[in-house]
Amino acid sequence: MFDDAGPAGGPPLRAPTPGAPVRQRSTAGATGAGGPPGWPQGVPPPGARGWEQRAVGWLLDHCPPDYRLYPAWRRHPVALAWLAVRHLDAQLEAMRSSYREVRVALVDDIGPEGVTQVLADLECEGVRLVAARRAAGLLLDGLRGLEFVPRL
Repeated sequence: MFDDAGPAGGPPLRAPTPGAPVRQRSTAGATGAGGPPGWPQGVPPPGARGWEQRAVGWLLDHCPPDYRLYPAWRRHPVALAWLAVRHLDAQLEAMRSSYREVRVALVDDIGPEGVTQVLADLECEGVRLVAARRAAGLLLDGLRGLEFVPRL
């Protein structure tokens, strides 16, 4: 049912339905250079030179575009990470709610085949959001100064 995670370590994806666009694996859940599992790709681990600026960029990429207009988010990365976690939580809830309701809400408009395609897309987006939410939570912990201890 799910493809195995590829070399990039991305989350598993459900095999696409016939006629559905092929999806690229998200790198949101991939292990970055030295970060814990789920650390965002392209963001150096805490303590590395420039890691906070890269973390801010990643977080802004996962928030609404208008968040880039507010200088406080760049001055206070912990606040941005805190807000990004809540934003991703809300997106996850919207995906879950849509997944529960789509069969009834849209079957008359797009038919059973369309509903099947929409469900597959919602599932893939949900997997991507779960990985992004984990990464944002790890960034929040890192920005708060928590240390990551590798497990054997």
